[in-house]
Amino acid sequence: MVIGRIADGIVQGVEDTGAAISEVFREPTIRLGVTGLARAGKTVFITSLVANLMDRGRMPGLQAASSGQITAAWLQPQPDDTVPRFAFEEHLAALTGPEPRWPEPTSAVSELRLSLKVQPQGIWGTFSGPRTVHLDIIDYPGEWLLDLELLDKDYAAWSADVLSLARGRSEAEGFLADLDAADGDAMLDEPVAQGLTRSYIGYLRAARVAGYSDCTPGRFLMPGEMEGSPALTFVPMPAAGGRAPRGSLRREMERRYEAYKARVVKPFFREHFARIDRQVVLVDLLGAIHAGPRAMEDLGRSMNNLLGAFRPGPTAWLTRLLGQKRVDRILFAATKADHIHHSQHGRMTAIMEALLRQARDRADFAGAKTRAMAIAALRATVEETREVNGESLGMVRGRLLDTGKEALLYPGTLPEEPSRLLVPAQDGAERWLDGDYSVMHFAPAARTLKPGEGPPHIRLDLAAEFLIGDKLR
Repeated sequence: MVIGRIADGIVQGVEDTGAAISEVFREPTIRLGVTGLARAGKTVFITSLVANLMDRGRMPGLQAASSGQITAAWLQPQPDDTVPRFAFEEHLAALTGPEPRWPEPTSAVSELRLSLKVQPQGIWGTFSGPRTVHLDIIDYPGEWLLDLELLDKDYAAWSADVLSLARGRSEAEGFLADLDAADGDAMLDEPVAQGLTRSYIGYLRAARVAGYSDCTPGRFLMPGEMEGSPALTFVPMPAAGGRAPRGSLRREMERRYEAYKARVVKPFFREHFARIDRQVVLVDLLGAIHAGPRAMEDLGRSMNNLLGAFRPGPTAWLTRLLGQKRVDRILFAATKADHIHHSQHGRMTAIMEALLRQARDRADFAGAKTRAMAIAALRATVEETREVNGESLGMVRGRLLDTGKEALLYPGTLPEEPSRLLVPAQDGAERWLDGDYSVMHFAPAARTLKPGEGPPHIRLDLAAEFLIGDKLR
């Protein structure tokens, strides 16, 4: 055991030294995955992050920016020729134009390369001078990420899990009625299969609008060019004692489910997800709280389940040699922090940490660094304090998305103890006992950016420091 520990120490020392030398004499690349479930703000996050890395006046929390180590930043052609480019310029124009608006959300994988000229610190920087660090940002839908969990489930297990959730949701009543009317042991009738799939997709869409996060398969909500294909024409069906007859509806549903995993989920994992170094998971926590305890519990379960797909932890030297990688830093970011007064941001972060306690413990145990944070990639509101019945209330003011008029919002007070939300959610409560939590949808504020400054934000600089700061020193 002693010899083993000595050997491990030697290997680790050689590995660390080799990595340091290697990064001096080449242009290192950081592959940052950005994902989030519906309405979490992926497009805005990426756009504001890139804009603020190019014009760093609002990035004091990023050490390499505040110290002047980043001397230049520019966009370059991305390395993956078959992946669509993230439309940065179009999205930035939408957010900062004369009539600012939220950009259209992305519904497929896209990529953008931002190159940073960095002056390293320490002895290596003295010898090498400035170096170029490439930041490859990979944008992909969170719904697709949830599909990675399917790789460990056969059709029967997936069906049982999905139907168990559906029976507790009013949005599934129509689909469950259609499913009860179908005979899984009857010979496959394609119109029947298509009708059940349309009914199931209708349920998934309604569930997402209601605030639920666990809506698999993810491609059913974002099918793209695969819409109507057999690989996207199946539904969960209950087991009926033994395997269904050959050629039956249930047997074909099982075959198509396996085809979906083999031809849709696995290629995404191999081609994109498995090459990610750092990861951001954006979460609309306030939206889930507003939707109620069931949506909150569903969000927690989804986020804890999907963490296993990240294979978190440090990569051993042999594993790196074989070309396999692990995500070694994961940021869970609760977005839209500008929708509440800054005095509640600490509570928002505490709720996020408690919601993801199991997931974070598992990642930390495996050696990955994780962090929960409340952020706003683009600040759309300003804060005000009002006296109401002798009580000082922190409020936010912004331009309403649907009317364009300014409004002052007091969204309610988040509980100091996260258990006040988590326990009712875990117990299956229908509504919060302590009060309601309001949400307004604000439009981007019209503003003129000063030279050298990116769009205003909340803690985007601290998020960047956690995700890539160590690679810029």
